[in-house]
Order: sequence, then structure tokens, then C-alpha cells
Amino acid sequence: MDEVTADTMAHYLERYNAEFKLNLTKEHLLGKRVFEVIDPAHIARARAYFEDSSFFADIPVMPGSQEVIRELMTRYEIFITTAAMDVPCSFTPKFEWLQQHFPFIPSSHVVFCGDKSIVAADYLIDDDPRHFVRFRGEGILFTAGHNIRETRYRRIDNWEQARELFLHATV
Repeated sequence: MDEVTADTMAHYLERYNAEFKLNLTKEHLLGKRVFEVIDPAHIARARAYFEDSSFFADIPVMPGSQEVIRELMTRYEIFITTAAMDVPCSFTPKFEWLQQHFPFIPSSHVVFCGDKSIVAADYLIDDDPRHFVRFRGEGILFTAGHNIRETRYRRIDNWEQARELFLHATV
């Protein structure tokens, strides 16, 4: 979900920059995780954003994700997975966000987990390669700043490429 259908990092940086009067961009994060880049004095406060349920309510939708997922559903069974166990207070806000922005995905197809390998699927589109290690299908990396140097997996940069891969090409 995060950094694939939800532009969580854009929202995070917006909040961080407003609070600390800075101008960090996604380009500052290329090849790094956000907590490697921000001022160490801000880490405790910046981590707390994820503990605030209101943080998740205003995350922008990743461009093209709604349209492409709706199209993919005509050919594939789609599940949304999120490693919500990392931030347990995010369950309800993430579910509400999905209901608001992806109402066409049935709640029975939303999986809150820690280890995404529990999902028996042919493909997993994710921004974090750690989720591919035990996954039995093919992991497809959705480009994000922190994974830019990862080369072990097939990659897509945006939802238009997902459309092309799954609807117009032989996967």
C-alpha cells in the first residue's frame, strides 16, 4: 500500500518540512531511508507521525493507481497488502483510506500483515524488496527513492508501466 498506491513519502515530507521549516524532497532520499536523511534531533518527533492516526487520512493517492487497479481487476484477482503490523495504530486509518480511495476493492481483499509471503499470489508489487525474500510468486519492485539501487528484481516506475506489463504484455 505505502509507496505503491499511497504516496506516503510525499505526505510525510510535507508534514516534516512544515513542522521543521525545511525543504527536503524525494530527491534527498535517493538510495536512503528517510531516517538516514533527517536531522537526528528530529527522529523521535518524526517517527511519531506514524503513531498519529490522522497522518494516514490525508495521504495522496499514487498517480494512476486507481484507474489501473480497476482495469487489472477485469483480468486478475487483486489483493491489497500492507505491512501494518509495523505500525499497529495504522489499521483503521489505512482501511478507511482504502475504502475512500479504492471502494471497488472488496474488504475481503485487503490483507493487514507483517510478512507478505502469507499471501499466495503470482505477483507482489511492492516498494520494499524485503517482502520478496519468502514470497513464492514473483516480486515486482515499485520504484521509490529508498530502493533506487536495488537490482535483483523486475521493476516498474509507475502505474502506467504496471498497466503495460499486466494488460498489454505477456508477464
